[in-house]
Amino acid sequence: MITFGRQICGDLKQAAAREWLVTDGLGGYAMGTVAGLRTRRYHGLLVVAAPGAASRRLGLAALDPVVRIGDRVVRLGTDEWAGGVVDPGGYVHLARFTLADGVPCWRWDLGDVVVERELAMAHGRPAVGVVLRVVRAPGALTVAVTPLCTWRDVHGERTAFGAPAVTPVDGGFVFEDAYRVHGPGWEPGGDWYRGVYTRDEAARGLNPVEDLWAAGRFTAELAPGEAMEVTAAADDGAPPRAHRLVTDARRRARKLARQAGATDPVARRLVVAADQFVVGTPTGPSAVAGYPWFGEWSRDLMTSFEGLFLTTGRHAEAREVLLRAGATVSEGMLANTADTGTLEYNTADAALWFLHAIGRYVTITGDLDLAATLAAPMDEVLTRHRHGTRYGIAADPADGLLTQGKPGFALTWMDARIDGRPVTERQGKAVEINALWVSGLATTAELFDRLGRPHDWTSAAGRAADSLRRRFPRPDGDGLHDVVDGPFGDDATVRPNQLLALSLPHTPLADPRVVAVCRRELLTSLGLRSLAPDAPGYEPHHRGGPAQRDRAYHQGTVWPWLIGPFVDAALRVGADTEGVLDGLELHLAEWGLGSVSETADAAAPHTATGCPFQAWSVAELLRARTLLTADRPA
Repeated sequence: MITFGRQICGDLKQAAAREWLVTDGLGGYAMGTVAGLRTRRYHGLLVVAAPGAASRRLGLAALDPVVRIGDRVVRLGTDEWAGGVVDPGGYVHLARFTLADGVPCWRWDLGDVVVERELAMAHGRPAVGVVLRVVRAPGALTVAVTPLCTWRDVHGERTAFGAPAVTPVDGGFVFEDAYRVHGPGWEPGGDWYRGVYTRDEAARGLNPVEDLWAAGRFTAELAPGEAMEVTAAADDGAPPRAHRLVTDARRRARKLARQAGATDPVARRLVVAADQFVVGTPTGPSAVAGYPWFGEWSRDLMTSFEGLFLTTGRHAEAREVLLRAGATVSEGMLANTADTGTLEYNTADAALWFLHAIGRYVTITGDLDLAATLAAPMDEVLTRHRHGTRYGIAADPADGLLTQGKPGFALTWMDARIDGRPVTERQGKAVEINALWVSGLATTAELFDRLGRPHDWTSAAGRAADSLRRRFPRPDGDGLHDVVDGPFGDDATVRPNQLLALSLPHTPLADPRVVAVCRRELLTSLGLRSLAPDAPGYEPHHRGGPAQRDRAYHQGTVWPWLIGPFVDAALRVGADTEGVLDGLELHLAEWGLGSVSETADAAAPHTATGCPFQAWSVAELLRARTLLTADRPA
């Protein structure tokens, strides 16, 4: 359980900086802050996803509660307006916020009256339920909630124009034929709340103002111990029962923890966090890269694969993920993102991470039949990479190493671009791409040997491994080059990519100096910097408008997911790992509650940035904890 009392709940800056998330298993979600203040355009109680979260739409933005005790009226919601006013300021009455088994709960203390709110989503259905319960009161009182509605793309805003279509139905209303809101004592109304302000969008250099439609109100007379339930759903099913959604969500969280063998509070928290990213699609299970703005990206999916699916014991889903991904292989490449609604082939590493995921799956499950089923796409990946595929990706005949790149494109995971130009130029033979190449060749050779399938990948793996061992060490012995044979020669910049040359299976390097330089220059309490602080182009803060943030994205910004490769590499060379996960474990209660952020500032105190809830950050922390627990003497 994550719990905050009055000193945090009653401090708007602190309470509004801590975000909660519940998901529907389809890519949709409900999300907000401890304060109840919507600080992002993405915050709301019902966000509905298209398959694979290729797009999302915000529906029910908020339910603002009001308590009437005799002649006394207390507004418990918290809203901010474009003029700078926060009104109402219901957060001052918050006595406690808890997040337990993935279910958020708010408790308002009004002296002789105490009111609680719990919230959960259905799993496998775009539906949310809110329960408002009177915990303590001298007698019956009135509780009312005002639904604040919209229907728009989550990346945009909507401004007042006419009156939206609100259709009365039994027990509530339908908003613009998109979703239904259901509850007790429905009283139709209708007015625009103009100038609703989201402070985090302003900080990101984006438009922070929108308008919301106050559709009316639900009202109930409640005695102590009684509750009112309000639900919203974007499908044609019967309205769910809100209390049942809360109960089911808690049961699901506990079941997932048992399935994963999670025995301590941090592990249980991470297992629930991992589940938030796993989604069902019409063609099988997958995972979204992060909330609130990312959808399904195959690079992130394959990098997160072991932590999300194997470490958590979700082996049947893991198998389906790999089969589904294998069906997208084209010219030896894996489709990278469905965020745009179309398949795109624009990475140099997603297909290689796919080979790694297959190897880890077979090692952990013993399911060699999966490798047999995917043998053809595995062979295609290696064949097309060896002979050449899109964007100049090909094995160099001279040394067997993989080169990649094309002017104007950024094909590695350091893929930020400004005005069509890569911020972090890595064209050439990138160290982690070649570590993945060597590992993919050797993994495929090993699996094909076990299958009795003819191949010639063993010699290719050996040649590439020899070249990796020979070409990448820096002349001064202080770690590895980041890129060799690039447009400007060899790049000796200290970056964390070199860790993958030690962390992946079958890679030939085991040099303690790689871990030492990364610990000295890059390791922080929240992960590893993407660039050493003394390097040209280093950016200490990941802040500002889109271009400013993109400039810093891989130029120093800390990435928590890299803690996984660091732990792998440290264990391989026998380096000290004491305390390296402590900061990330504490981070679970600092920003995206129960989860791990996408990024953090390079400079201390390493304030979290990017997505508050990021799949590969959670997956690699969970996997790293499992590794360290297994490595620790009994």
